[in-house]
Amino acid sequence: MGNIFRHGLQEMSTKHALLESVRGKGLLNAIVIRSDEESETAWNLCMAFSRRGLLAKPTHGNKIRLAPPLVINEAQVRESLSIIEDALWECTNTQES
Repeated sequence: MGNIFRHGLQEMSTKHALLESVRGKGLLNAIVIRSDEESETAWNLCMAFSRRGLLAKPTHGNKIRLAPPLVINEAQVRESLSIIEDALWECTNTQES
């Protein structure tokens, strides 16, 4: 499940300028947001995740820690990736406005 999750995140990083990089191993991953550490972008993105039912923790200003439960199944991983992508589009559109 970790490989599916990370591959999905890495694929997103090629489509979204907001994502700088993906880090992690197994199911524990982090995305680095293209902004400075004082920016609220990572926090706003986590709030967009939360509104869609996904919890994540911003850390060190421009990083978001993603730690799904070890019992997650493939359908839930794919749903999580969909939520993350929807939130990225929302936050990208908000920043451009």
